Amino acid sequence: MKVIGITGGVGAGKSEILKFFKEKYHAIVVEADKVGHMLMEPGGACYYSIVEKFGSSILNGDQTINRGKLGKIVFSDEALLAELNKIIHPRVKSHIVSEIAKERAYHRTNYFVVEAALLLEDHYDVICDEVWYIHTDENVRAERLKESRGYDDEKIASICANQKSPEEFRCACQVMIDNSGNLADTQKQIDEQLGR
Repeated sequence: MKVIGITGGVGAGKSEILKFFKEKYHAIVVEADKVGHMLMEPGGACYYSIVEKFGSSILNGDQTINRGKLGKIVFSDEALLAELNKIIHPRVKSHIVSEIAKERAYHRTNYFVVEAALLLEDHYDVICDEVWYIHTDENVRAERLKESRGYDDEKIASICANQKSPEEFRCACQVMIDNSGNLADTQKQIDEQLGR
């Protein structure tokens, strides 16, 4: 089983690529964000540490964590954001490592795909056989973000400024897939990489 890490800037179209991996290659696909949300549920590995750190005012009536309230607290304070990341990121990575081990034992698939916004920063490359950079031209990303998320130019520019440059991504990854054109062209590049 090959473990492939997927990374790239916001609006690069990574979701479509993950979907293709699932549908055509029957890959096990794990998204770090979704794992993080799951671990924040009551009883999850991050839940009690977060509530202890940030207080019960972040809870909804049903005792679930209100991610909107938590977000407002941490995104205006870098130190608190770092504290939250310190709680969540190691546990997410540990969960993914154990899922990889499980899948290796089951032999159900040839591909295990991990997608994480901070895949390189959080050193997921050490648990991946290959890291793929999904490149998309900046203007295409901007159009996608306006269309799918309703972001304006200012918000897009500020998000992109906080992400790695295409050159940094290219240097850190073994494979680059250009997702600036049509989906069929992107899928053809993936097929070529996987020898199909």
